[in-house]
Amino acid sequence: MSGSEEARGQHDTIVEGIRTTIKRFHASGEKFRIRHGSTNSTRQTATKGQNFVDTGSLSNILEVNKVQKTCLVEPNVPMDQLVKSTLAYGLVPLVVMEFPGITVGGGFSGTSAESSSFKYGVFDRNINYIEMILATGDVTHCSEDKNPDLFHGAAGAMGTLGVVTLLEVQLMPATSYVHISYHPVTGVADAIGTLEALTEDTSIDYLDGILFSKNQGAIIVGRLSNECAEDGKMPTFSKAKDPWFYLHVEDFISKRPNGISTETTLLAEYLFRYDRGAFWAARWAFDYFMTPFNSVTRRALDGLMHTRVLYKAQDATSFSATQYIAQDLAVPFPQVGELIDYATRTCNIWPLWLCPLKPTPHPTINPFPASGYSASEMLLNVGIWGPAPTKRRDEFVEINRGFEEKLRTLSGMKALYAHTFYTEDEFWRVYDREWYDALREKYGANTLPSVFDKVKGSSSAGKTMKDRVRDVRPIGGAYGVLKAMRYRYSSEYRRIIRDSPV
Repeated sequence: MSGSEEARGQHDTIVEGIRTTIKRFHASGEKFRIRHGSTNSTRQTATKGQNFVDTGSLSNILEVNKVQKTCLVEPNVPMDQLVKSTLAYGLVPLVVMEFPGITVGGGFSGTSAESSSFKYGVFDRNINYIEMILATGDVTHCSEDKNPDLFHGAAGAMGTLGVVTLLEVQLMPATSYVHISYHPVTGVADAIGTLEALTEDTSIDYLDGILFSKNQGAIIVGRLSNECAEDGKMPTFSKAKDPWFYLHVEDFISKRPNGISTETTLLAEYLFRYDRGAFWAARWAFDYFMTPFNSVTRRALDGLMHTRVLYKAQDATSFSATQYIAQDLAVPFPQVGELIDYATRTCNIWPLWLCPLKPTPHPTINPFPASGYSASEMLLNVGIWGPAPTKRRDEFVEINRGFEEKLRTLSGMKALYAHTFYTEDEFWRVYDREWYDALREKYGANTLPSVFDKVKGSSSAGKTMKDRVRDVRPIGGAYGVLKAMRYRYSSEYRRIIRDSPV
């Protein structure tokens, strides 16, 4: 038996075990949730006393097909493992999530817009087919040609239509390097106009932007290349001594404010450039612990500053659910200025991340242009991540609800990994309930939670006593650091670091 045949045999055995469990729940009419072992969501949801189907062992790459430029992969394979495996064949996924621990299944079932999404859309738009266990226990396959309604409906639906057990991911030829160009911009309008114009440039492979303030920012252009920099210099962003990427960009354009500047880095370094510091979100941990934020402290604490470790700390605390704004809001380009102006007046969080996004055809749970715009209208996702300007729960909720209402008036949509405070009626005014409920009925998904069930936890649940204790500074933060350190020095994390492509 070949390696791929053996891997497929192991996969089928695991799927059969999961299918048997699901059939038992279906026969008794019991509801269940999926436990896959990791998350990059900022939402907190109640799970005590619920049935779970464990898919954590579905974490292998079964095949890389160099001729077809595809990869057959189980849902719990993280991005860094996927990239390392495909680079060995001279290939790379069309869309790579910038946090290396995000899984293939998470990218498909959630909404993952990255710097190549202006060209290829969200991650799930680059999947050829999926294998899925329905909530009835039946195994099916979905693609553009087979069960296309379920194929499109499951994308972004957060595992609420069935259990995805295998995906075929599209790949493209990889290069050794990425040439990066930094375009300084002097304000919000300049950034929006520059980004919109660059989305038409077919020579660009990656495109995003950072607004450091309302008067300064950079649009970042990446082009795949096999040519090294002429001077041989090549920045890296993954080592403890390296600057966090956003700080590198800020420093780079500050020294070269009057024109486009360029540099070259390794492909894997570029793909995961935002890992350390989680873009810039981790910088507020320094404020929380009243620790100086400089190159010395960042280097000393580097082991705790990678996204996998940071999410362990977040999961152990209630800070992200009560004191930290985490929103990804996608609106048509003409509306971006008003959205950023509103965000500035509401919470004045900087930097902001800007990511152009090719929309997903409707109907979908993924972002698409709402009323008044063409279905093909390019969107711009604005990442707003930072401390809330209040510590009061009611005011925190109102700020987030304000963003949701503003988004509705601007014909935009949000990524549902983040804080969601819609009432059920408000939620289904945004999304197509008739379409979604018809899919759930057709494919027997009613023993799975609905999309609203998955996101409503952060809007409906008040603080528990445990939350209140963890809100006491520095108890909550110290508990999160303890959890993060335990993971940081675990055998699992050491294996991940050893196998990392950077």
